Amino acid sequence: MGAIKETFFILHGPPMISLDDSFPARHFLLAFKERVFSQRPKGILIISAHWETSKPAVNLIPGRQDTIHDFISNFPRALYQIQYPAPSAPELAKKVKELLTASGFDQVEEDKKRGLDHGAWVPLMLMYLDADIPVCQLSVQPSRDGTYHYRMGRALAPLKDEGYLIVGSGAATHNTSLPESTSIDPCVLQFDTWLKEAILTGRYEDINQYEEKAPYAKEAHPWPEHFYPLHVAMGAAGEKWKAELIHHSWSSLTSLSYASYKFVATD
Repeated sequence: MGAIKETFFILHGPPMISLDDSFPARHFLLAFKERVFSQRPKGILIISAHWETSKPAVNLIPGRQDTIHDFISNFPRALYQIQYPAPSAPELAKKVKELLTASGFDQVEEDKKRGLDHGAWVPLMLMYLDADIPVCQLSVQPSRDGTYHYRMGRALAPLKDEGYLIVGSGAATHNTSLPESTSIDPCVLQFDTWLKEAILTGRYEDINQYEEKAPYAKEAHPWPEHFYPLHVAMGAAGEKWKAELIHHSWSSLTSLSYASYKFVATD
């Protein structure tokens, strides 16, 4: 469990990705340990789009994590029976709080009841089937901007030196109000293409200011909560990094890009 250079931004997709083999993204997540990142981390810090708070918050609970089925009730019964009882990571939660506080995030809350929402357990149950790695979840603040979340990531970068894996869980594009179609929405596609080019060329300032810099930012992300985990993962990579697109597919809604990225520190 040595130092880790990588951080990741991954899709979590719809909850059904945990059961349905028709999703290419499911197979990407199932192969994550073998094909993408084989090092066993000391613990996992996951930033989920599905935990929104006004101030940064970590779940600091004892024992095993509860599995939160935080979605509508028209899915198959089997989905609500899934449990992912990963160990909690109170030591990691305290380190997160200390690092954020030391970097000027004045108030970091401790949630001593909350388990893992589907933005966390859906990808993790595919990436780490045995549920034997301690997990801490960190919230996003939709009322803030990309730069704020990038700063949050920069503050958390030292965790990698201790062997902790930092994962942002969201979506490269996320507009569920667009109708289903046989083709990808052209506005969303333009944003997704812009984002890929910006990430692969290291234009993190443009990504931090995506609402002004990117084409069709509001069409791709009417609300920012699914995008901010990317900023945290990008910031946690460090001052200098290179990026790699490690997966790309689209949902049947054609408005949800499952593009996933690896950031590797180069400094």
